Amino acid sequence: MPDDRSGLTVPVYIINNITIHDRAGYDRYLRAFMGVFRNFKGEVLVAADQPTPVEGTWPYDRTIVLRFPDRAEAQRWIDSPEYQAIAKDRWASTTSNVVILDEVPRRS
Repeated sequence: MPDDRSGLTVPVYIINNITIHDRAGYDRYLRAFMGVFRNFKGEVLVAADQPTPVEGTWPYDRTIVLRFPDRAEAQRWIDSPEYQAIAKDRWASTTSNVVILDEVPRRS
């Protein structure tokens, strides 16, 4: 299924800005994360604690950037029973702001 209006399948990026309010619960999620994530075609590009903003303010404790080859694979990971089982710990221990963004297609 195409990810953009041109009909091209493009990589997507999941960006999660996180505020952690229960470190033990979040650490439980982290311990299980890679065991689930490695079964999908994603890459962890960034995992930064308290990044320094270059403009404005950054009220988040952690920022994560994941890359998937296409939106369908990202959705397959999100919807998988394996991820849903561990995501409960993240949902309970953090406030997350998550978006999925399409890569800008390269034009020749």
